[in-house]
Amino acid sequence: MLWKRGRRSDNVVGADAGGGRMRRGGIGIGGVLIVVVIALAMGKNPAELLALLGDAGTATTPGDARIDAAPAPLPEGEDTDFVRAILGSTEDVWSQAFEGGRYPAPKLVLFADAVASACGHATSAVGPFYCSGDQRVYLDTRFFDDMTRQLGAPGEFARAYVIAHEVGHHLQNVTGVMQRTAQLRAQGEAMEGAEGLSVRQELQADCYAGVWANHAQRQLQWLEPGDIESALNAATAIGDDRLQQRSRGHVVPDSFTHGSSAQRVRWFRIGMESGDAQRCDTFATEQL
Repeated sequence: MLWKRGRRSDNVVGADAGGGRMRRGGIGIGGVLIVVVIALAMGKNPAELLALLGDAGTATTPGDARIDAAPAPLPEGEDTDFVRAILGSTEDVWSQAFEGGRYPAPKLVLFADAVASACGHATSAVGPFYCSGDQRVYLDTRFFDDMTRQLGAPGEFARAYVIAHEVGHHLQNVTGVMQRTAQLRAQGEAMEGAEGLSVRQELQADCYAGVWANHAQRQLQWLEPGDIESALNAATAIGDDRLQQRSRGHVVPDSFTHGSSAQRVRWFRIGMESGDAQRCDTFATEQL
């Protein structure tokens, strides 16, 4: 991936020294992995723990978040430069989709070991996540190594997909999707399950990541042979069915929270091949 062609974002910041109040937020792609590891260590079904986190991503009011301290200096190195380039590309793509370019870009916080957000405290083991309470994406870049070693999902475009997916959750927050999901849940709609709200929300974020990939490629022509396959491989590796089969030896669709491998690949492809965010309405379709 020729990512050095990308414009560097100024919205990548170091972790705040202080913290925010506890708020409900979201479990990121990396969170799926750590939940599985913890569940196996406890002798529990990973799907059950994932189901308990099915309300992840519930929207909160940005004004309720409190970030008290000044950000720490950004870590130096190629990983930081990579993240700035990918986030800059998401800003360029989504600014074109908002009328007048009024895209409220999120901050992306780089941290090491642990971080305090408006959604609470998290360790690097949680992996990348989006916090709706402060409209920030949180990332410990050491997760990129975990993608290769533990998920079997190497490649720079696979890493870019992870960032774009979390930015997809930000889009859901600022466009009201998370708020509508919360309302539906309050009315009794199921969060868990193969057709649940949680799965639909995650698949939409995958589709948005695909839309970004489409437009970013048009703008920068930065993809190389094998890049798309690496992103699809990452989407496959974190499917609920793949994780359940690995941990329990069987699949329980009723406990899905993120979608099957095939679903995640399918919706990323829909976004990537169409380049049309209107095609990403996973809440309206009967066939996920």
